Amino acid sequence: MGSSGYEESGTQNPEKPKSSSIFRYNSPFVQVILIGLVCFCCPGMFNALSGMGGGGQVNATASNNSLTALYTFFAIFGILGGGIYNILGPHLTLFAGCSTYVLYSASFLYYNHHQHQAFAIIAGGILGIGAGLLWAAQGAIMTSYPPVNRKGTYISIFWSIFNLGGVIGGLIPFILNYHSGSGVAAVNDGTYIGFMAFMALGAVLSLSILPASKVVRDDGTRCTNILYSNVVTEFIEILKLFYNWKMLIMVPAAWSSNFFYTYQFNHVNKTQFTLRTRGFNNAFYWGAQMLGSVGIGYVMDFSFKSRRKRGIVGICVVAVLGSSIWVGAIANQIQRNELETLDFKDSSSRYAGPFLLYFTFGLLDAMFQSMVYWVIGALANDSEILSRYAGFYKGIQSAGAAVAWQIDNHSVSPLNQLIVNVVLTTVSYPLMLVLVLRAVKDNDGSDEEPVKQVAPSSADFSQ
Repeated sequence: MGSSGYEESGTQNPEKPKSSSIFRYNSPFVQVILIGLVCFCCPGMFNALSGMGGGGQVNATASNNSLTALYTFFAIFGILGGGIYNILGPHLTLFAGCSTYVLYSASFLYYNHHQHQAFAIIAGGILGIGAGLLWAAQGAIMTSYPPVNRKGTYISIFWSIFNLGGVIGGLIPFILNYHSGSGVAAVNDGTYIGFMAFMALGAVLSLSILPASKVVRDDGTRCTNILYSNVVTEFIEILKLFYNWKMLIMVPAAWSSNFFYTYQFNHVNKTQFTLRTRGFNNAFYWGAQMLGSVGIGYVMDFSFKSRRKRGIVGICVVAVLGSSIWVGAIANQIQRNELETLDFKDSSSRYAGPFLLYFTFGLLDAMFQSMVYWVIGALANDSEILSRYAGFYKGIQSAGAAVAWQIDNHSVSPLNQLIVNVVLTTVSYPLMLVLVLRAVKDNDGSDEEPVKQVAPSSADFSQ
């Protein structure tokens, strides 16, 4: 690959050192934990803010418009993000991405006082650029750093840490707005300031992530043999993604995987519950994601010896569970009382059913996205390839989200939005099965040419 602007060196069969440990700073385990903590602070808090519906405001218009701007730019920079990551490396890519989250929360703090949505929309667009960079880098790290036969486990570890941010982020508005009682109101300033503090910490933590060429697995192999890339190479490789059948068959799954947030947040959590209850619900929604990711991670790593069979079983489990949850959502939508707002303390048994539905939405989100990430990770082993695959996935995902938020802004009925979500996710399952059957191998899951690995020195295992 030297003609493409890459450098490579070293031996092909490094030996496993006796002193290796998963707790080394340059081990995949530690690096996945670190990226989990970064996402705990930044997108984890963002998820908590979005999950309240309307960005914590009474009127969702400003939030919907800002999220449309966000996901429009996210769609572009999600696709470009993999190439940018390969050129700049994790430090610049992640720090630039994380810094934009603070601005977004600040825009809603401003809106709390001035009710002008222009700042929120501009901040949303800037966050779309930053989120594209962050999630492309995260996708490359999460799918390429782990050992080949434990990618599901590492994905679940990341997803659990990341969504712990949503749990704590849900508790922040719950505690700070507890005395709002069963009335309808916007969240207070302290909520947004709390989110901003966590997001700033995440930006600093992002500087601790090592580039793939410095991360050494326990078997002595590095996560990539690539030492640098260039703009021309990345531009060409990104264009190739649009006629790569493996990426195209994944489009419905990518499109649907954030499309359902609009319905879940704005038409279940926001409209059916009081302000303090929305924060309470969010803590359990993101907590359910932790459970869902661990469960599907186990199925896709340990259920069978054959990797292809594990992938098939995992997709089938998500399909059955997901379809059952959507049936419950349809029943809830048809039966709900539009005039009643439920409170966890005041509504007694009437609160239980909608709360359980919202909890299972969290399970579905984590299992669905972890399933897709596992399949992406099974298509290749090298960081530079997987950064582009992950970026393509996040780009298409964000395009779907941008459309979903504007559909809601144009007053499409909640039932129609729900039906579209059911159709999109249902179509995704057989296509993902085809991808696993045709593209996932039972040996190392990679269809790329063998890469030369750099033999690590003893110093590499002492960090």
